[in-house]
Amino acid sequence: MTNTLQFLELFAGIGGLSEGFIENSFTPVAFIEKDRHCCDTLKTRQVYFELKKSNNLKIYNDYLLNKITKEELYNSVSKKILDTVINQEINANTQTMLIEIIKKRLKNKKLDLVLGGPPCQAYSLIGRAQNKEKENDDRIYLYKYYLEFLKKLKPTSFIFENVPGLLSINKGILFQSIMQDFSSIGYKVSYRVLNANDYGVLQNRKRVIVVGNRYKKINLDNLKNNKYDFNVHSIFSDLAPLRPSEEKNQYLTKPNEYLLKTKIRQEGDILTAHHTRRHNIRDLNIYRVAIQLWNEHKKKLKYSNLPSHLKTHKNEHSFLDRYKVVCSDLPATHTLVAHIAKDGHHYIHPDINQCRSLSVREAARIQSFPDNFFFEGPRTSQFIQIGNAVPPLLSITLSQKFKELYAT
Repeated sequence: MTNTLQFLELFAGIGGLSEGFIENSFTPVAFIEKDRHCCDTLKTRQVYFELKKSNNLKIYNDYLLNKITKEELYNSVSKKILDTVINQEINANTQTMLIEIIKKRLKNKKLDLVLGGPPCQAYSLIGRAQNKEKENDDRIYLYKYYLEFLKKLKPTSFIFENVPGLLSINKGILFQSIMQDFSSIGYKVSYRVLNANDYGVLQNRKRVIVVGNRYKKINLDNLKNNKYDFNVHSIFSDLAPLRPSEEKNQYLTKPNEYLLKTKIRQEGDILTAHHTRRHNIRDLNIYRVAIQLWNEHKKKLKYSNLPSHLKTHKNEHSFLDRYKVVCSDLPATHTLVAHIAKDGHHYIHPDINQCRSLSVREAARIQSFPDNFFFEGPRTSQFIQIGNAVPPLLSITLSQKFKELYAT
């Protein structure tokens, strides 16, 4: 297959969903994303792909090693590569303008695929619990902008992804409306709830994947299962140990089998973003209790069981698992979300000698981002970018399915 299949990604984030499609020879027409740091990350990633294509990754590596500036990196490729990233919010005031931009870029050529899903906070169970007026939350209806792009651009197929909470909001009525709306504009639609752990990601992370095609219904039941027999320890074993507020971008050992099979680490990779946040003494003492409890007794810490001098509030009836260890001896860790940017209490490193929350790079690996993926912006933004993303290994599985679809 030649490099002619074109896709558009809406609400793109940092392009986790499109990562596998680019690897499988799909070409981006554009990524539309409102967050500036996400857009910088997207641009840097597109430069990486372009330099890789021309066997010129030394320029990219020089950037990772701080030998050249971001401006020098971006000047190493054609401006049209950078222009694929459009830093705009999709809303009622911008959608017509954005659709016209995409039409001009297509130059009367067919758009093969639209990817994306609106921000999931309004659909998530936690987000809905925090939002007492959930039925009046405008974010619930962001999918209608996605629908408008499909109406006007008429791609052959689309992939719409979101959190499982989408299925239950308004007692399932909203999801029924979404499926009916997709059908009403000419698409044969189906959906599945997929767990990223079934596709090589060492994390229990479920996503609703809705797929549509103008000509036939796409069956997601026969996706290739890439579940590996590895534990979460495989994510951490080759990385330098860190204390809180440290950075050591170095490998301790050669890559293990899991990292090689998934291509999370490849020959010649330069490690970045292996840095951690600062913690106060009380939190570190709580982390030690949690780590020891799991490593020695295989029990998870409940806030109500903490010694009184470590407790900071009187609520001992809800959210008792607010301190949670990433258990390295299990085949999958719990879901990594953007809240990791707030405090890290839900993502405690399992090594008691390190006693800290995860580094940015460790979080990225849990999400299956390769080590050659560079995250722009401050650390807080990097955590948010990673927590909101679709794991690239899940994207690769979906892209293989669509590659087969377009080959027939």
